[in-house]
Amino acid sequence: MTQTMPVSGTAAPDFAAPDADGNTVRLQDLRGKWVVLFFYPKDDTPGCTREACSFRDHYAAIQATGAVVLGVSGGTETSHAKFARKHELPFPLLVDADHAIARAYGAWGTKRMYGREYEGIIRSTFIIDPEGNIAKTWPKVKPDEHGAEVFDWLNSNASS
Repeated sequence: MTQTMPVSGTAAPDFAAPDADGNTVRLQDLRGKWVVLFFYPKDDTPGCTREACSFRDHYAAIQATGAVVLGVSGGTETSHAKFARKHELPFPLLVDADHAIARAYGAWGTKRMYGREYEGIIRSTFIIDPEGNIAKTWPKVKPDEHGAEVFDWLNSNASS
């Protein structure tokens, strides 16, 4: 069952999750900063790699707006660390093994591929403002262009 995605102006669901190094990242600890939270289905798969690399390629510009980038998927600390090393990803990848974060953000639901239905992470992105509210939602993402799209939005809407 697909959960409803939070809408702009509502409080972002709080979370705490380990990153690839085992450090716990808490949304509440990021208050005062813009947060880019992107959900991707699986480490080191074609679309996810293109999306993560798009964020990597725009990372310095995104950081210059005062934003923090966090990737979220159900992978393990080990798979996230390997993925980050292989593609030189400079931002944390959070482990959402039970998909609780994805469910809270409506980024978990029924997907269809090759005629079969299954439950999985829905590629989507949320920008959370410094007060902890949803500022922008992308319920569908084009992996190759998404880093630039997020930067353009932040550049027009966030002040560092």
